[in-house]
Amino acid sequence: MDIIRNASRPSGRGPADWFTGQVRIDPLFSPNEARRAAAALVTFEPGARTAWHTHPRGQTLIVVSGRGLVQRQGGPVEEIRPGDVVWFEPGEKHWHGAAPENAMSHIATQEEQDGKTVDWMEHVSDAEYAKAPTTQG
Repeated sequence: MDIIRNASRPSGRGPADWFTGQVRIDPLFSPNEARRAAAALVTFEPGARTAWHTHPRGQTLIVVSGRGLVQRQGGPVEEIRPGDVVWFEPGEKHWHGAAPENAMSHIATQEEQDGKTVDWMEHVSDAEYAKAPTTQG
């Protein structure tokens, strides 16, 4: 058994190469000799989002607060809310983040393959992000 105590790992800012806007990453756990998975609690301020990216073994998002947005390449921008679980297939190009007027936090879990969990790509343009749903129903 291994217990990783709350607040035992420092919070960090999302790097500008990977994110647009203000993003905080709170690591939860990392891969080790027995576990391929990594997870983090990621908090996006309004309008903040990831760059386009893929995961070699896929990614699961569990929305814990706020209102967010997700999009896979070629698909519509979709709204996500607390309790929603999003699965991206291995290699599926996508982005996720907060809605324009609301913050959003999710737990992101992905597995390591050949020493990596993610492949970062270009930033989501303002024009792509502007396609986000704006209703707050």
